[in-house]
Amino acid sequence: MNIQGVDIRIEGKGPETLLLLHGWPDTLALWNDTVQALSETHQCVRFTLPAFDSNAPMQPKSLLDMVSFIDAVVNAVSPLKPVTLVLHDWGCVFGYEYAAKYPERVKRMVGVDVGDHNSHALVSSWTAKAKWGVFSYQIWLAMAWQMARWFASPGRALGNRMTRYMAKALRCPSPLADMHSGMNSPYAMKWLGSLGGLDKAANVLKLLPAARPMLYVYGRRKPFMFHSPEWLEKIAAHPSSRIEVFDTGHWVMSAKPELFVALLKEWLSAT
Repeated sequence: MNIQGVDIRIEGKGPETLLLLHGWPDTLALWNDTVQALSETHQCVRFTLPAFDSNAPMQPKSLLDMVSFIDAVVNAVSPLKPVTLVLHDWGCVFGYEYAAKYPERVKRMVGVDVGDHNSHALVSSWTAKAKWGVFSYQIWLAMAWQMARWFASPGRALGNRMTRYMAKALRCPSPLADMHSGMNSPYAMKWLGSLGGLDKAANVLKLLPAARPMLYVYGRRKPFMFHSPEWLEKIAAHPSSRIEVFDTGHWVMSAKPELFVALLKEWLSAT
């Protein structure tokens, strides 16, 4: 299926639909192991985020346009039933925004390693060192995106090198050759206000953890967390929700694919 120029991959014919959204600097391939295991019992839907595809890059979408695009995908693949969102990194940001705007279209959520990304509670939970760490790598990526727009071909080459340098430093598991500066548009949205920015994003800490069943999975081996203690408390208060901590870094599904899939299968069957 192709929607608005984006190829949508649909695997499996189960009665329930899972929409899997990746983040930086990945593609739909991030979910290969997950989909292989779950497509026997679910309809698994995934796509590479617009502007992330190195073979067919598109203009990046604003937050509002991204939510509208997700809605078009959901309505196309599951017009009558709500879906389950399986989200990682920036996929969490976009998926949470979709769930806040279209709550009736989301049955439950799986969030991986990113929680209340825009809450005061999260910022307050970081040490000064953590705040600098978050800012330094994210502004680097935002500027790499901007370089490609300021200086045409030389800027794109520099932006690509900056992107791959940071991805290697952060031990990203996806192939470096697939990474490019266009993937950094969400960071430019956050720090430079590009594409309308993120100031109008929903307050996810207030709206989401208690709204529906949620499985939240995160890796403990990181210099800082992408969720606040309050986020975990609100998830834990929901009777059908669950929190699991893996001995991994940010890319839980790549570091521990078998354990991750087993957890998803167990939780999905229970809810």
